[in-house]
Amino acid sequence: MMGLALEEIEVGAVHDLGSYEFNRENVLHFARRFDPQPFHLDDEAAALGPFSRLAASGWHTAAAWMKCFIATNQVAEAKRRAEGKTCYTTRPSPGFDNLKWIKPVYPGDRISYRLTITNKRDLASRPELGLLFSLNEGFNQNGELVFSFEGKVLSAKQPPT
Repeated sequence: MMGLALEEIEVGAVHDLGSYEFNRENVLHFARRFDPQPFHLDDEAAALGPFSRLAASGWHTAAAWMKCFIATNQVAEAKRRAEGKTCYTTRPSPGFDNLKWIKPVYPGDRISYRLTITNKRDLASRPELGLLFSLNEGFNQNGELVFSFEGKVLSAKQPPT
């Protein structure tokens, strides 16, 4: 994560991942392709639905987090390479827990994403890797928490010297 080896990552570190603007066009486009429920697609149906107006799919909110996460990692990795430092690329995730869509996201909302490292540990079965744990959150332009989950990602360790 962020081009760092497991040993370089500090528990408690907070990483701003940037933001994503949800507009009418991208909310409808995502919903048509991946979550075609009436309250994501149609103003009249949405007015009668659980959010009282058109709302983004929660999966769109999660996909936007991933877009911001990957972009942040790519920038950090490129910077490390430019500085001549060893770059440890992001590895796959073995899953996540406690995914929550706390408040609806509406067209016109800008969600800012943040990742906080909550723990890390070695993997006995894979000595070249460790496991990072994180709290991942999204806040709207009013500072309200709208999205969160607890993530896990495999992280490369520095080779023994």
